[in-house]
Amino acid sequence: MLFMVIERFKGGDSRPVGERFQAKGRMMPDGVVYHASWVDPADMRCFQVMEAASAESLEGWISCWRDLIDFELVEVLSSAEFWAGSRIDR
Repeated sequence: MLFMVIERFKGGDSRPVGERFQAKGRMMPDGVVYHASWVDPADMRCFQVMEAASAESLEGWISCWRDLIDFELVEVLSSAEFWAGSRIDR
């Protein structure tokens, strides 16, 4: 499953997140795959695409960052997957 992970840096401060990342890396559990990320500097948010068997599989990773980041998980499909499984009724 693919997830869009929306991270909001607590207090609008990205510095502690960057420092921990430099010291410890992503700290992802086995079975979780990082694909890509983008940062919105105006609102201090990060958008990441992650792959995991379930949302619960991401909990170990989230627990490493929860003190610095508020998380929102959205299960997503690629456009190709969505359209291949959709039936368009007219």
